[in-house]
Amino acid sequence: MNSWVTDAIGKINADAHRSADTHLFKLPLPRLEGVDIYLKDESTHPTGSLKHRLARSLFLYALCNGKIREDTTVVEASSGSTAVSEAYFARMIGVPFIAVVPESTARSKIKLIEFYGGQIHFVDAAPQMHSASVELAREIDGYFMDQFTYAERATDWRGNNNIAESVFTQMEREPHPIPAHLIMSAGTGGTSATLGRYIRYKGYDTELTVVDPENSVFYDSYISGDRSLISDKSSRVEGIGRPKVEHSFQPGVIDHMIQVPDAASIATMLWLEELIGRKAGPSTGTNLWGALRVAQDMVKEGRQGSIVTLLCDSGERYLDTYYNSDWVSDCIGDCQRYHEELVAAHG
Repeated sequence: MNSWVTDAIGKINADAHRSADTHLFKLPLPRLEGVDIYLKDESTHPTGSLKHRLARSLFLYALCNGKIREDTTVVEASSGSTAVSEAYFARMIGVPFIAVVPESTARSKIKLIEFYGGQIHFVDAAPQMHSASVELAREIDGYFMDQFTYAERATDWRGNNNIAESVFTQMEREPHPIPAHLIMSAGTGGTSATLGRYIRYKGYDTELTVVDPENSVFYDSYISGDRSLISDKSSRVEGIGRPKVEHSFQPGVIDHMIQVPDAASIATMLWLEELIGRKAGPSTGTNLWGALRVAQDMVKEGRQGSIVTLLCDSGERYLDTYYNSDWVSDCIGDCQRYHEELVAAHG
């Protein structure tokens, strides 16, 4: 291994070593008697989202497999957050980075990619990202990072302070230290794969539920067992849901899936701000809607326990979209009935 690769790996590992773990906090929901819901706040990573973990793992995986060298241009297909984090690590080790993103990507994310030195290559819609990335990498003799293929194998699911190990360690002193449920949405499927594998590896009595937005084929594939499903539509919840079943999506480690209406995701995101005084991104709304449904089922069945889900990124990235009522009305629809349902059930 040449000295440049050794130095690049050292820089990435140093970044991880000096970054404190993300916080885990309990939501104030007294009506859920005996059931505690926790959010793991991934927005506090240096690049502001859960994808910081993925980008770090993907760069280490590529470097250790001889795919990235000093003059390699890295190409990635991303709806935003992964590209932001990969641009950060590309700048750290001194290689060019090009993000292939849909035209609908939030402008704030585009600015962040460019802030970290990344270039932008637009496509019309999410289904075009993969083929455009393959072609672009071929044309410039670059390396296509391909998060949707490598996410599930780039992370050490047995530990090494991955997100699953972090959750269970942070829960150790809580009233219900072994969560009854983990709730996670799927973009690449890599995080849910890590969570599910770690649960099985450690022998925990925890169930993994994956939540899925509209216009995504993950849910239908899980129910039918058909991995060939394809949709010509794009998810309206940025960062999660896919028009095809990605290689990193591992249904065998998932216990349940819930399909969440997009309007419910946005309503829950907005309701969460009322509850904690902070803005989260739309995928957090999807996660929390699923967690609340599972919690309500536990209460009805007289079961007690804890549920952990993720705050994936900050809502500050979505001020011109999901926090803009006109945009939501035009692109998502009426969220009011879901908001009223949340207020009636939880205050």
